Amino acid sequence: MVAAARGQVGVTLHYDPAYVRLDFPGGDVDRNRGVCTDVVIRALRDGLGIDLQLAVNRDMRTNFAAYPRTWGLTRTDRNIDHRRVGNLAALFTRIGARLPATTDPEAFRPGDIVAVMLPGNLPHIGIVSERRTPDGARPLLLHNVGAGAREEDALFAWPMTGHFRLEGAALERLATLGR
Repeated sequence: MVAAARGQVGVTLHYDPAYVRLDFPGGDVDRNRGVCTDVVIRALRDGLGIDLQLAVNRDMRTNFAAYPRTWGLTRTDRNIDHRRVGNLAALFTRIGARLPATTDPEAFRPGDIVAVMLPGNLPHIGIVSERRTPDGARPLLLHNVGAGAREEDALFAWPMTGHFRLEGAALERLATLGR
């Protein structure tokens, strides 16, 4: 999953939050553009064969009330639901992947997913890398915060709102939804 996220660096060059009609399942915006969630979506699809578009849609259809009401939706939208940080956080929590949010760098493993809040109350998400800062103090983060996919020292740059680990039973639940 981490290698698949890193494979987007230099490919996904633009941040583009435009609403796009997508194929279903397996839909994606053009690989040269996207948002933070697209890094996670592509890493899971390319690295683990799990389709978050399908997983979010399946779970939202049967558990709609468990998802944020932020967008005023009354039903699922398979073109955008999986591209929203709040929906991914809800899904990861529902499958049992949520861990305590912390500022202890040793609590993070490669492939962990973190959600943060950017200034202006903008939710953001990324994947923890196995690479660390030059001094070894912190893992790097693979994400797209506005200038395309990057791997950089950003794990603790903003307040953390979620820490998720996809392993064991949580990964099995996600795979069941997304395959």
